[in-house]
Amino acid sequence: MTNTLITGANKGLGHETARRLIAAGHTVYVGARDPERGRRAAEELGARFVRLDVTDDASVAAAVRTIEAEGGLDVLVNNAGIEPRRPDGGFVDAAATTADDVRTVFETNVLGAVRVLHAFLPLLRRSANPVVVNVSSGLGYTPALADPAAPEHFYPGLAYPASKAALNMLTVQYAKAFDGIRINAADPGFTATDLNHHSGTQTVEEGAEVIVRLAGIGPDGPTGTFQNAAGVLPW
Repeated sequence: MTNTLITGANKGLGHETARRLIAAGHTVYVGARDPERGRRAAEELGARFVRLDVTDDASVAAAVRTIEAEGGLDVLVNNAGIEPRRPDGGFVDAAATTADDVRTVFETNVLGAVRVLHAFLPLLRRSANPVVVNVSSGLGYTPALADPAAPEHFYPGLAYPASKAALNMLTVQYAKAFDGIRINAADPGFTATDLNHHSGTQTVEEGAEVIVRLAGIGPDGPTGTFQNAAGVLPW
């Protein structure tokens, strides 16, 4: 039995990843800040719910105790993330972005991943096949944003791509530090979710493909890579 925790799994890519992994035989924990939404999603999926706010140490510690008591953890999917947008769905202008704005995004997208992985590391180290998937983005790939011919170049925001670039770096460093754990970053592509006001060009089924693939790798699988649905991307 493979026990899997997915943060931010009550909707979007996390929800679809949970559905697919349950179908593949995983016991999935739906991690969500909102107990009502999290429990409802878990019931719909046939998953287990664990309250988890990646920005709160006490919440993460409580989730560790719950999952440890119920058998431990084999796969961690760091999926929870936020993207700053205006109420109309438009991008926040770079000139209007403050340090506090960037800090808020990093608290979830970067420090949240660090907080969760650090807390669950003892459980992962007990697993016979520990895996971590950091849900990143093509917007975290600097050459694409710098290339006027690349689709990613259009993106004007500061905080979100910076946070995903930082998550990519964490993936590389964690993979080097923890030789026994396969740790990879996934680029789901421009997927229509609440995060981007459903402006994405892919379905969640398409976007979840790479996350599910990386969550299911075996002991001989890759580590320290950045992948999308087509395969390995250059760092």
